[in-house]
Amino acid sequence: MSIGFTRRDANDAYKYMLQMLNQIKASLNGRKIKGGLYYSCMGRGENLFGNDSKELKVIEQFLGDFPLVGFFANGEIFYQRLHAYSGILTLFLE
Repeated sequence: MSIGFTRRDANDAYKYMLQMLNQIKASLNGRKIKGGLYYSCMGRGENLFGNDSKELKVIEQFLGDFPLVGFFANGEIFYQRLHAYSGILTLFLE
């Protein structure tokens, strides 16, 4: 069993989020986003980025306006692992 440690830092989290959104945008290859799900750790959101919904605004800025729903959780499951302080974005494409 492996264990990973992370450092909770708003600047690093923001930079990494921008990298991921750029990769997602580049991989769309012209396909339209029909909708999405966003699961964010309770340690993110207002606690990490302030109370102005910065996470959601950055997603919209990079990927455009599309229906997006989600919720905050105390841990996010991704690739059979439990993550903390993460945001998981699932997109439905045309």
